[in-house]
Amino acid sequence: MCQRGTGWDEPLPKDLKLRWETWMKDLENLERIEIPRCFIPDSLGEIQRAELHHFSDASSQGYGQCSYIRVVSRERICCSLVMGKARVAPTKIVTIPRLELTAAVTSAAVSSMLREELELKIDDEYFWTDSKVVLGYINNEARRFHVFVANRVQRIRETTDARKWYYVDTGENPADHGSRGLKVADLIKSNWFSGPSFLWEREIATKQATSDLLVGDPEVRTTQVLKVDVARQFDIQKHLLRFSRWTTAVNVIARIQRLAKRIRTAEPLNVEERKQAAQTLVKLAQQDAFQEELNALSQKPGRLPCNHQLFQLDPFLQDGIMRVGGRLRKASVPLELRHPVILPKDGAVTNLIIAHHHTKIQHQGRGQTLNALRANGYWIAGRSKAVAQYIRQCVQCRRARAQPEEQRMADLPSDRVDPTPPFTYCGMDCFGPFHTKQGRKDQKRYGLLFTCLCSTAVHIEMLEDLTTDAFINALRCFIALRGAVRHIRSDQGTNFMGARNEMAKALKELDKERVTAYLAENQCDFQMNTPHSSHAGGAWERQIQTVRSVLSMVLACSVGRLDDASLRTFLYEAMCIVNNRPLTVDNMNDPKSLEPLTPNHLITMKSSIPLPPPGKFVKEELYAKKRWRRVQYLTEQFWHRWRKEYLANIALRQRWHTPRRNVEVGDIVILKEEDVPRNEWKLARVVEAHEDDDGLVRKVTIQTGDRKLGKGGKRLVQPSIIQRPIQKLVVLVKNS
Repeated sequence: MCQRGTGWDEPLPKDLKLRWETWMKDLENLERIEIPRCFIPDSLGEIQRAELHHFSDASSQGYGQCSYIRVVSRERICCSLVMGKARVAPTKIVTIPRLELTAAVTSAAVSSMLREELELKIDDEYFWTDSKVVLGYINNEARRFHVFVANRVQRIRETTDARKWYYVDTGENPADHGSRGLKVADLIKSNWFSGPSFLWEREIATKQATSDLLVGDPEVRTTQVLKVDVARQFDIQKHLLRFSRWTTAVNVIARIQRLAKRIRTAEPLNVEERKQAAQTLVKLAQQDAFQEELNALSQKPGRLPCNHQLFQLDPFLQDGIMRVGGRLRKASVPLELRHPVILPKDGAVTNLIIAHHHTKIQHQGRGQTLNALRANGYWIAGRSKAVAQYIRQCVQCRRARAQPEEQRMADLPSDRVDPTPPFTYCGMDCFGPFHTKQGRKDQKRYGLLFTCLCSTAVHIEMLEDLTTDAFINALRCFIALRGAVRHIRSDQGTNFMGARNEMAKALKELDKERVTAYLAENQCDFQMNTPHSSHAGGAWERQIQTVRSVLSMVLACSVGRLDDASLRTFLYEAMCIVNNRPLTVDNMNDPKSLEPLTPNHLITMKSSIPLPPPGKFVKEELYAKKRWRRVQYLTEQFWHRWRKEYLANIALRQRWHTPRRNVEVGDIVILKEEDVPRNEWKLARVVEAHEDDDGLVRKVTIQTGDRKLGKGGKRLVQPSIIQRPIQKLVVLVKNS
């Protein structure tokens, strides 16, 4: 009807009326169609991998594509239709290969859309077509095509991987239904909703059947091969960027030179051919970077100006290659040592040569790489910086020797710089175990340390074990003695300072949600730092060592084992001694100075009203009759000295002074683990970067691939998402 130009309100032609009525009656059968929309059923079990399979096909009537998601678990496989597209062929006659190529472009566009919209992690993608000509277009790089084909092939190669396109027989291609059409009854019986049968098998057999495109193909543009001077082929530098190895580039150039000489042989390349190819690449690099210098040396007299950066090398031309002059002309050594080739400090050829010799010496340092370059006849302008820059970017060198990331030290939180009542904001940590004796049984006891973030005062409670009930009882005792607590910070359980293997195992079983719920009932927030970032809790971590040193001296004076009462007494004695330590030492040698400020100055004067209190208190308040005003004056003196003596001392950053590059999403990193050799550190990818209020990233969320043994001894990669501070990461490949 469209081809005949029939209008919407015009009656149907007689020859088309019967077909139209048959199609209208078939629409009533649509009620019988049920489309399952659940991609991953609950009964599927643990998912091992998820794949997208895109099928495309075309006919003289139209073209279409359909995409399926294939989910593989340990027990079975599930395959579901995600979406499909079908379009009629244009009224203008188009060849079937072009329609097949257009359908393939539609599959590539659907693939890009699904990767953005699907919330599932897709492990792999497959593109299927029953046109060998289309596979030939996509995989062929030696021919040039007409604009129609060239544009569509470029779109396919930009959005998909050419190696992911496979051949499928027409009988197994479900997209054939979208290109030719089906009645509803036939649609219900077809494999349109479930996909072809081979997708339900455990292993998929792929075929990359590409056809050899001949010059006689109507879509191939025949071009006349012209012999062009090598000196004008500067654009070849862009093609050299595609090579990752110097030997590969040399082999390719050598075989191109063979074809130019019309030598058609399958014999391996000999040494002379490789040498000529290497010289050709050197010429290209020099012509791209030293064109003015080459022109100056080719004239008579061939010398560079005395203010030129290469003047001291006394360069000269030999066989079109610029070499170092120097004073070794009479030495009985090879030409490469007497007169090395001069290369620019950057460029594709220079990078390939540096990479080749750096790999050849097993990724040693800058000095040995420079020696290897010099011994093989290469002199790079600015060679030291060029080699150092390459080594900094070398992934294997970074994996073996790069330092973990660091960032400018963060500002102190308000918990540590604002005057607050003692233990309103505190950090919590655990240490031990200590051995006590109950009758004839030996028991393990632990200490729970609370550190006030404002005055650095400490409070110690004894734990009979590391169960959740013991923790909550200790928290209740702490709150009962020290008053209400607004916020408690803590490290992750496995990160507690001094934790041994059995202690780490017990802390993993601690019910953190139950502890958090109990504190919430008492109007107290419970916050845990990023895992493996003990430096974030330095305010209370350093007190562990202080308490241990006091306890060691006290326990050394005791004979035999302790009981629980003695250990609790010793913990309180240690708490008192630690709280008597001076916060500042600047005026310790001055006999006229005031008494050193200690945490006990505040703890022994703790009142029930917030500090600092309202009102102004002067020295005369010491002689007032109202005792509470005496206390408030002394308290105000404490906070005045706290600001003047202690707060000023912690203002300076002790390390990490300079802002560094922020770790970004997509960076490839290795995870630093203290008890694991460096070559076994896990590889990970940054999936989320958490910025602080100053715009700097100090913790990230990474995705690691943990390898585990599955059924049949197969090694399965199961990704896991964890948080880590940047101090535990080494960036291998930057995202930008």
